Amino acid sequence: MPTINMLSAADKVKGQGVGSAYLEQLDLVQNGLGEEYTIEVNKVKCADIMHYHTINLPYYLSLPFAKARKSVTVGAVHFLPETVDGSIKLPHIATHVFYKYIIEFYKSMDYLVTVNPNFIDKLEAYGIPRNKIAYIPNFVSKEKFYKMNELQKKELRKAYNIPQDKFVVLCAGQLQLRKGVFEFVEIAKAMPEVEFIWAGGFSFGNITSGYKEVKELLDNPPKNVRFLGIVERDKMNELYNIADLMFLPSYSELFPMIILEAMNCNTPILLRDLDIYPNILFDYYMKGNTNEEFIGHIQRLKNDIVYKEKYIAKSKEGSEFYSREHILSMWQEFYAEILCANKKILLASGEFTT
Repeated sequence: MPTINMLSAADKVKGQGVGSAYLEQLDLVQNGLGEEYTIEVNKVKCADIMHYHTINLPYYLSLPFAKARKSVTVGAVHFLPETVDGSIKLPHIATHVFYKYIIEFYKSMDYLVTVNPNFIDKLEAYGIPRNKIAYIPNFVSKEKFYKMNELQKKELRKAYNIPQDKFVVLCAGQLQLRKGVFEFVEIAKAMPEVEFIWAGGFSFGNITSGYKEVKELLDNPPKNVRFLGIVERDKMNELYNIADLMFLPSYSELFPMIILEAMNCNTPILLRDLDIYPNILFDYYMKGNTNEEFIGHIQRLKNDIVYKEKYIAKSKEGSEFYSREHILSMWQEFYAEILCANKKILLASGEFTT
């Protein structure tokens, strides 16, 4: 039976989507492909497929050993230099070296998997052959994230001290400038009758871009804004069910896990109009570019029940599109294809043995 070694350090840093994406993909493959592959996790040994979910330096240094053992190396693409920009603040020289390392790591892989098809062109522009890049979207378990009934939602609002008739807008993500945290607060100031909640903190501490400015904001937020800090993932389902709207004003994203999580709860989605979204989210969400446009959507969603029901249905439709069966079949096909391709290469070189 072929072996897959899943390698990741993403779950060591709380409150970031890369860790959530890794844990979901690991769970999906372990439970869905366990009869076809032996799935190992962070083993210090080579497998038929070495699947790197993070770009840690020890993984990069171990690549010659993996290639010497004829393993197929797969890298997960969760970011590019241009998407990291605005997330962490490093000295100029360190930033240049880090960005160069990101691309060098990707180029060292036999195959790459990106969760957004828009990244294929960008990776190719960095000199990575298109035929080595696959697109497989993120997945979120419906057992972990699901719509609760109305009684459960009422009890949750009591527990979080939120009035039953209060309209709640939720954002989840790291506290970074690129996430639109200042815009989130400005919109909240313009809508004092609405409760705004941000779940997430400084996952990378004081090297987070804009740390000082955002920290000052946290110390004196408007009365209708709650910053909850980093929330354990098993508690996030409660927040999605409390919320009337999931709002992500971020200026740069790939495929945020929080969108899929909120969709599983049938919570309407409002996003900034970024070019990465149409190919993966179709018409499942509301979009805007300015604070005024965002306020307009929130007000309409708050006051127009038909409009709200429309986007509850859209969110549910998005959840059904990214079903377990659909994503699992993509991984099944991908792993089979790369093993077959590797076998052909080894046969041609005379190195394949049964």
